[in-house]
Amino acid sequence: MFFDIYYLILVVPAIIFAMYTQRQVQSTFDQFSHTTTYSRMTGYEAARRILDANGLRHVAIERVAGNLTDHYDPRANVIRLSDRVYSSPSVAAIGVAAHEAGHAVQYAVGYVPIKLRSAILPVCQIGSGLSWPLIIMGLLLSSGNLINIGLLMFATVAIFQFATLPVEFNASGRAVEALSMSGTITDSELYGVRKVLKAAAMTYVATLAVSVAQLLRLMLIFGGRDRD
Repeated sequence: MFFDIYYLILVVPAIIFAMYTQRQVQSTFDQFSHTTTYSRMTGYEAARRILDANGLRHVAIERVAGNLTDHYDPRANVIRLSDRVYSSPSVAAIGVAAHEAGHAVQYAVGYVPIKLRSAILPVCQIGSGLSWPLIIMGLLLSSGNLINIGLLMFATVAIFQFATLPVEFNASGRAVEALSMSGTITDSELYGVRKVLKAAAMTYVATLAVSVAQLLRLMLIFGGRDRD
């Protein structure tokens, strides 16, 4: 009974919010992907200009399949841009490409939040894999300690996603500033870039909301049990 109640009042609203943000980012990208920039600079060219301006000529840019699969891989030192971004001269494409270039700049300048996120990633991966087995084992063995450790492991996921927020917002800020100062796009086009990047950033907020809601649900269900 508690499972259904807590899921309904905590998790379901967070999931609905996440679905809404995903729909918004797609619709906003679609809207501004039909707006061609005055410079007709492609996503690849915009990212390349930002990288070169920051002394990152060694960072490669590759095309990758998929829809909005754009990302920066710090291990390979490569920005991967999706088909709709790599060769498109649209406002949406330039915004996304500049955002990924912003991540490369973050690593290059030693931006503290991104270093923190990278440091806790292994802990998060372990925690997400061990949380449910520990909780279930704790229930089977009537061990409050195991349950609490499982909850702590689950919390690492939310901590990682919380640490992701400043990284994403900062990358977008760097993108807007770089595009504006370099004269790559006009002021009116900058409006579209901001809209696209804000919609994308909200998906990370929604992901955090879902994780926090799930954590609260588990704490209400399993928390406070007697320790061994």
